[in-house]
Amino acid sequence: MGGHVVVTDIERADADVVAALAALGSATVHEAQGRTGYVGPDIRPIQQGAAIAGSAITVLTAPGDNLMVHVAIEQSRAGDVIVVVPRGDSPYGHIGELMATQMQVCGVRGYVTSAGVRDTTELRRMGFPAWTRHISAEGCVKDTPGSVNVPVVLGAAIVHPGDIVVADDDGVAIVPRADAADVLAAATARAEKEAANRVRYEAGEISMDINRLRPVLADLGVSYIPQAEYDRGGR
Repeated sequence: MGGHVVVTDIERADADVVAALAALGSATVHEAQGRTGYVGPDIRPIQQGAAIAGSAITVLTAPGDNLMVHVAIEQSRAGDVIVVVPRGDSPYGHIGELMATQMQVCGVRGYVTSAGVRDTTELRRMGFPAWTRHISAEGCVKDTPGSVNVPVVLGAAIVHPGDIVVADDDGVAIVPRADAADVLAAATARAEKEAANRVRYEAGEISMDINRLRPVLADLGVSYIPQAEYDRGGR
């Protein structure tokens, strides 16, 4: 369908799966789904210590215009994460304290955007987490149409409405809703393996041995030589 739309009846992911992915974190989830879904390093948290996951309410908006973000708040439910993507770079504060207050009262778990936010001190004070490309005091107008709950491209990831957004201090990863159970299983297995390796590291073993990296170095032609041989130009 062309034009500007607001899709009102999206499917959301299973709440237990969402909670479990939040506990595992963005890095583990990204690795577990084949190193995909990470939105990129330029979308960063404004706070530290927040770790969330939720179903995506997606917003496609004009740069410098937050009209459709207001619509997204209207469409949100408890457990959602609002994801805002402008059509072009938008170094404006698309939300601030007042819009965050509405989202928080609705039960929205957080806000992720490739645009900007403002009132960051207030957002941290009220405990409403946000991940953003820009922090800007400059606000938005409300006079350009856009769409809510349509596919958007957030940094390096495609986000469909209802996909799971996993966000923490390391960044943001997107899990397709249809793949959520499989990704959870893979991420859980990865976390269990890391926990077992942590015990071995704490006992004094090193990753060169645990991960069998010495044959990899040899195959790549990396050699170990004494300093004197290196000084003589030896290889």
